[in-house]
Amino acid sequence: MEVSQSVPDLVAAAQANVKTHEHQIAEILFLMDGAQGSDAQLKDLRAEISAIELLAIDIFSVFEARMQHHFKRGPIARKLKALLTGAGQPDLANRIYQYYLAINVLKHGEGVSHRELLKTKSHLLVVKSVEDGGAQDSLVDVTAPGFFEGLSTTILEAYHFLER
Repeated sequence: MEVSQSVPDLVAAAQANVKTHEHQIAEILFLMDGAQGSDAQLKDLRAEISAIELLAIDIFSVFEARMQHHFKRGPIARKLKALLTGAGQPDLANRIYQYYLAINVLKHGEGVSHRELLKTKSHLLVVKSVEDGGAQDSLVDVTAPGFFEGLSTTILEAYHFLER
């Protein structure tokens, strides 16, 4: 039987995978050189972005599943936010909640989480409205500088808080 990896190990593996996809995105954009790009380039670009979106969803879902034992039942994001706020960690509470909302938007699209993110105007995330072209693209820009690094750092900080 194989020993399951820890949350920090899984986050590190996801970060490495994201770096590969980010490199591919940079290469595609370089080849497009500011132009519209061919259908093949646009398809490849969308595939790389989708891969990062899936990695973000996966790593947050794994974090939630592995940390569920700290809470009685149900989704942990709101409970974790309250716990962190009560423990004098409002910045971490806000970040974990913002990323929770972003992951919900990546999974489900337009809805309550999306509307809440649009109202919040977070510095952590680039969130698009449908009117801004979000219908064709993702409503959360996972390629924005610092998105995945911020998600990873937040997950690790929350993990260490809960495991203490």
